[in-house]
Amino acid sequence: MNFKTYRASFLIVVSIALVLSMFWLIPSLAFIIFLSLLLALFLRPVVDFFAKKMPRALAAGLALLSFISLFILLITLISGSFIPAFTAFIADFPNISRQFYERTNSLDLKFLTSDLDSMWNEVFNTGLTALKSSLGLLLSLFNKVIDGVVVLFVSFYFMKDKEILKAEITDMFPEKSRERISNLIENILTALRAYLTSQLIICINTGLIVFIYFIIMDIPYAPVFAVISAVAEFVPVLGPTVASCFGILIALTISPVTAMQTAVFYLVLTQFNHNVIYPNIIGKSLNIHPIIIILGIILGGELLGAAGMFLAVPITTVIKIIIEDVRNDYSEKVSAMENSRWLRRE
Repeated sequence: MNFKTYRASFLIVVSIALVLSMFWLIPSLAFIIFLSLLLALFLRPVVDFFAKKMPRALAAGLALLSFISLFILLITLISGSFIPAFTAFIADFPNISRQFYERTNSLDLKFLTSDLDSMWNEVFNTGLTALKSSLGLLLSLFNKVIDGVVVLFVSFYFMKDKEILKAEITDMFPEKSRERISNLIENILTALRAYLTSQLIICINTGLIVFIYFIIMDIPYAPVFAVISAVAEFVPVLGPTVASCFGILIALTISPVTAMQTAVFYLVLTQFNHNVIYPNIIGKSLNIHPIIIILGIILGGELLGAAGMFLAVPITTVIKIIIEDVRNDYSEKVSAMENSRWLRRE
């Protein structure tokens, strides 16, 4: 194999390996860059729209200012209902456990009662620990003002100088491959933006629907379980399953019928999200098999904990795009060499 022929592909693989290794070696810097990139991708349509009527720097600043204002408003609205409900849920947890224990006894499942009760406590203790950790992480993010400011500044320059930055990256590759690298970068950014947009839509959609369902069915702590269901969507396959189990278990403390209805509700909601919303937003071309997603989530969790689980799907998507690009380039070069040999024989 001629190294020069596949030099660009080799450099692509090495480059992406070095970039991904940052999450392991210098995670703080890697996450700042990653969050800045996601924010820039999320706001890019707004910046492009404003840039038609004003300088791009001013458009980027205006888009960033609008996002900050809306984010503060959203956090204020959610906190007003979620925090009191979550506090009440923590205080009432012993009573919930007692109700669940009584409910399983009334079902005359004595051979399963101890196992179910143990499972309930283990699942909820794990869930509460994770939720408390998430809230602690959220509060720590608010306390890290410097990191937040850095993310905003880096996002601003990503939006303002996107073409310059892309040109600087492509210039590091052989001249013949620069158009290919430019297209690859654009494909990756488009895929990440599609993923981010779809996840945000599904999270908001899921949170609102779960909240409305809990209110209609008079199931307690609607804001808590709405937030759990919304956040869980960022961990595909496993996240919604765990959130559904929490919802069904809390519904069981009311009645078995309510638990069955809630199970059907979560099943329908999951099917709607992943068979209607996902295909229409992301498209068929970016589909990844659930087995790969699950293995990626497990691997991400082992390497980086909760953050790795959130990163599993976007990183898997990027790797998939790069593998397809390298494979297509290899196929084209092999085909070109075969045609060249055939012409020489003629």
